[in-house]
Amino acid sequence: MGAFADEIIQLGGQLVSRAASEQGGVLSGDNPARYQPTNPMRLWIIQLLVIIGMTQLLAIPLGKIKQPRVIAEVIGGIILGPTVMGRIPHFSKTIFPPESLPLLVLTSNIGITLFLFLVGLEVDVRLMKRNGRSAALISVLGLVVPLGLGAAIAVPLYHTFISHTVNFGYFILFVAVAVGITAFPVLCRILTELKLLDTTVGVVVLAAGVGNDVVGWVLLALTVTLVNASGGLTALYVFLVGIGYVIFMLWPVRWAFRFLLKKSGSLATGQPTTLVMTVTLLMVFVSAFLTDIIGIHPIFGGFVAGLIIPHDNGFAIALVEKFEDLVSILLLPLYFALSGLRTNLGLLNNGITWGYTILLCVVSFLAKFLPCAITAKFCGFNFRESGAIGALMSCKGLVELIVLNIGLQAGVLDTRTFSMFVLHALVLTFITTPLTILVYPSRHRAHIGVSQKENRDLADVEGLPGGSSDDEFKTRFAVVLDKLEQLPAIMTITQLLSNPSSRSVSAFSESSTDEKTSIREVSPFRPVSMDALRLIELTERTSAVMMSAEADYVLQTDPVVSVVRTFGALNHVPVRASISVVNHGEFSNSVARHVDSSSSQMLLVPWKATGNDDTAGPAGFNPFDNLFKRTIATDHSSEVVNSHYIRKLFAETKVDVCLIIDRGLSTSGTPGDQHIFLPFFGGPDDRLALSLVVQLCAGGSGVTATIVRIKKTATTETPESIEEVKTTVHNTVFPDTVYGYQSTQTRLASDTADDLAWGRYTSKIADATLREAVGQIKFNEEHSDKPLHFVQTFISTLRTRSEESRSRRLLVVVGRSRRMATESHTAELKELLSENHTSVGGEASKTLGEVGTAVISGGVGEGVLVVQAKFNA
Repeated sequence: MGAFADEIIQLGGQLVSRAASEQGGVLSGDNPARYQPTNPMRLWIIQLLVIIGMTQLLAIPLGKIKQPRVIAEVIGGIILGPTVMGRIPHFSKTIFPPESLPLLVLTSNIGITLFLFLVGLEVDVRLMKRNGRSAALISVLGLVVPLGLGAAIAVPLYHTFISHTVNFGYFILFVAVAVGITAFPVLCRILTELKLLDTTVGVVVLAAGVGNDVVGWVLLALTVTLVNASGGLTALYVFLVGIGYVIFMLWPVRWAFRFLLKKSGSLATGQPTTLVMTVTLLMVFVSAFLTDIIGIHPIFGGFVAGLIIPHDNGFAIALVEKFEDLVSILLLPLYFALSGLRTNLGLLNNGITWGYTILLCVVSFLAKFLPCAITAKFCGFNFRESGAIGALMSCKGLVELIVLNIGLQAGVLDTRTFSMFVLHALVLTFITTPLTILVYPSRHRAHIGVSQKENRDLADVEGLPGGSSDDEFKTRFAVVLDKLEQLPAIMTITQLLSNPSSRSVSAFSESSTDEKTSIREVSPFRPVSMDALRLIELTERTSAVMMSAEADYVLQTDPVVSVVRTFGALNHVPVRASISVVNHGEFSNSVARHVDSSSSQMLLVPWKATGNDDTAGPAGFNPFDNLFKRTIATDHSSEVVNSHYIRKLFAETKVDVCLIIDRGLSTSGTPGDQHIFLPFFGGPDDRLALSLVVQLCAGGSGVTATIVRIKKTATTETPESIEEVKTTVHNTVFPDTVYGYQSTQTRLASDTADDLAWGRYTSKIADATLREAVGQIKFNEEHSDKPLHFVQTFISTLRTRSEESRSRRLLVVVGRSRRMATESHTAELKELLSENHTSVGGEASKTLGEVGTAVISGGVGEGVLVVQAKFNA
């Protein structure tokens, strides 16, 4: 009995030990990379990390040369496959064992089904209406000719590489589709990346790509139907049922879905509810299931489901935003990495194989490029535009790889020919962007988008004020909007500028008979208008691409633009808005083009200061605080990027620029509570600041100002600092816009202009039309050997008075004086920053100028305006 008990205890100990070993995982010596059919999640996560890691590693350098992300995904798969890392002993067997691939295939197919749903969402049939004739001709000839040449090259390929067990007709059809189809999703991204969507070339290519893509998918569906069917009659039945299913989805299901959207309010608001999202997801996968059981590939079901989604009120964009990150970041790389894993470039091991690969690349490119370019030239495009259309239509990419994977799964392609076609797709996709830039550089492009058309019709349609760009007082203002929190500053400044002084002013003069005669003079302060540019950063996301493609629709629903338009209507300020979806690095170029096309006289650039007073020191927080505070561990990257963006705007914009640094301009009070301070040193920037302050005070709403003309009594600059300013610097990447000292002649001319400007406003016989505005301003003249110290002290005095009265807000206006500066304050600025226990590495002074840096570092009121006059070479 004791022996039996001992055996029972021993058996129980073994069971407990075994259970503990199973639960212990790596702590018990378990290998997490070992594939377990009952628990495949661990190896799947390892595979996911390896694939995404490789994709991200390649996407960074490829993105620098404007290559689409699919290039990185496929090349990453090729590197992980038998071509490169598969040659490492036990790598493929450990990371990608054959028994684990079904789970990877399942998740990748889910991802590609959802991706095809997003592709269907991107297809907007309204694009076909723009330049419809040209787009239709390019689309037809850009598909018919490649199909024919693809079928021609398929014949020698079949006899050289393909087993005769494969149906000859199916192979020819697959190759024809692979050569003829255009990758519409990648094409959209390339057009957006190259800023071609607002050109005639971009519109025509996009419309032609839509038609080409839809016909290509129909042909591919026909091919898959023929391959999957057991006979010709069955294939006919499958194809007819497929057509019936598409008709069923495009009409009854589409009507029912739209009815649901209206009832749930999703169509009116442009945002899907939880019920709508549930129905949409079910519809995608049910559609994929139905097309699969019909005998067509399930991805067609996802594509058709995307076609029925309405684009009203930005609903399609909002729906894409719900899906895109999961699909594009997590699931889609798995599909294209599998394409790379199936690709073995080592099989291209002889001259015949490489010869056919090169021939395939040449034929596939020319079959698209020549007919599309020739047709475009026939439709009236010039040689550069025709070449760009041909180059863009030859793009392959995602759709091509999907076709190839279907052919490989169907057995129509073997591994060798599959590898040849994958390489050909990579080559053609890779050369699309550089070839388009070479043939159609930006200087030859004619942008005909929303902004240009609106600005062309601006004066005629709405009767907006015109005026020369040399006018002393501005009427046409261009405004940059990229964040909602920037609106209060823009509204406040615009409200101060939109004064009622356009009325006639009565002035009285003494006649020779001592009789007073009323003379009606026209006020120089005319009504102002606003050309607002909404900037949206272009990212890898599909929603950003759709925003760029549907800019005119987004413009009607964007909340920032809506607020600006409402503000303009309430304050009788005509507002014309446009939108630009570009990379952050292209913001300054986009703004410069907008200002040029809108004929604006001044650019207003808001910069909202955010933060808390604990980190701001005595001056409060401002955008450059982190640049001043080098003693704390902080990330300066954001401030440096913003500084470079502002400096590029100052350098590239051809009109006057006003940078608005907002620290609470509109938090309280009314426009009449505003007091403005301007330290006037002289020079073109300060003269612009002087006229701007006069215009701000011209509204008759109680805005007051103090303008102090400061003259330096003794120099405090060292020879080194003077030499630093004399050096002419113009960095094309991050320009600091220093143009050095003027010659004696130009310096005397500038001094004379300063005296004339100052005398016009301070003279007792000033222009009668200016008396109302000048009457709100107090003019002083001061001499100081340390003018920056004087400015800080004077601002502190004004702030103290404002705090005591509790009814005045302080706005400081300064000239940037980085162009043709009258004098250098470099040495005093360094001394001032040292006294304030702050240090700056040049970013703030290069952006704001020396006076602006001194104002910011020593304390400001509710805001600072830094102005720069346009530069005439």
